[in-house]
Amino acid sequence: MNVSRLVVASLVVVMLVSLPVAPAAAQDGGGDAGASDEGGIEGQIEGFVEGLGLAGAVAVLVAGAVILTVCAEKLISYLTRAALGLRVSLFTLAILFTGIEFDDTILALVLSAGDLEGAALGTALGTGLAIVGVTLALAAIIRPFPVDLPADYVVLFALGPILLIPFVLAGTLTTVHGLVLLGFFLLTFGYIIARERQRDTPVFRDTELGETLRSDGGVAAPQSLSEIPEDRLIGGRSASGWPWMALAVLALAGIVFASMLLEAGSEVVMEGFGLEQTVFGATVLTVILTFEDIMLTIEPVRRGVPEIGVGNVIGSVLFSVTGNVGVIMLLSDLEISRSVLTFHLPSVIIVTTLAAYFLYSGELKRWHGFLLGGLYVVYWVAAILVFGGVPIGG
Repeated sequence: MNVSRLVVASLVVVMLVSLPVAPAAAQDGGGDAGASDEGGIEGQIEGFVEGLGLAGAVAVLVAGAVILTVCAEKLISYLTRAALGLRVSLFTLAILFTGIEFDDTILALVLSAGDLEGAALGTALGTGLAIVGVTLALAAIIRPFPVDLPADYVVLFALGPILLIPFVLAGTLTTVHGLVLLGFFLLTFGYIIARERQRDTPVFRDTELGETLRSDGGVAAPQSLSEIPEDRLIGGRSASGWPWMALAVLALAGIVFASMLLEAGSEVVMEGFGLEQTVFGATVLTVILTFEDIMLTIEPVRRGVPEIGVGNVIGSVLFSVTGNVGVIMLLSDLEISRSVLTFHLPSVIIVTTLAAYFLYSGELKRWHGFLLGGLYVVYWVAAILVFGGVPIGG
């Protein structure tokens, strides 16, 4: 079997296996506990941080930020080398590794099991909106960059939240609706993976790495790919891509762990300083919860491999509004509130459609970032003033 097929097959199998296992875990931990009574590793981390006091929580925040930064840097290097070694599209690996948010899936299942389906839906929509209004916006503001995406990829990106309209109009979402959304999510990602395999030159053809990753080309690393200590350990950039895949999994695990530290530390800091939750959530907590995606978007752009950054944005948004929403209905039905139809979902659709247009234009400019970020701020202000709160995505 072709090596690239093995890569795709193995990662998809892991994803599919995790879906039926996660509901059982969520049922065990759901019960009557609220969203704050989390079990497992995350609950243990939160309990540990609480025991450290306010000063310790601040130190945990700093440590989490450092670990996240280092692991994000490593993940970029590992994915790039894996794509070179296995001769597969870096865009495909970026979507599979960074776009599919397994931690968000577990959170959605835990909330659903605890009769908090509305909160789970709000978090899914909030995450999709934050990915564009915070992550992509900051990347464009900090360093504008060219984009070379096929038109069909952009259409799928814009279509994700629009697909939710008939489901929201139904009023009540059931398991059948959830399976349909999960099916769309799997078909979309499968389509992108298949398209990347068939293309003579993967996405971002105008980047140095994109030119290197031709289906018939060699695997010599571009000059922009700086040497790392692991090169000597594994045997150089020409080594098989499988060791880099294994290291990428470890780096991704480090990112998830660092995100847990940031979330736990932020909650203790918020309580310790007596900060009002809505104000804190609208400012500090939103940045903290989206820091993982910010790093996985800005850093690749800064280092000249925007394939990873844009793959993270497109994958995360599509997953949040299709796969993650579909997972919520696996455990129970969901009554859709009127505000979702009249405000929250339209906001996600507007911002995502605008971002899709900017991506289709071929270049993310600085004013694009300011506009997307400004719309996100307007959304927050309107949500707080009119509805008294807003889903926090991360």
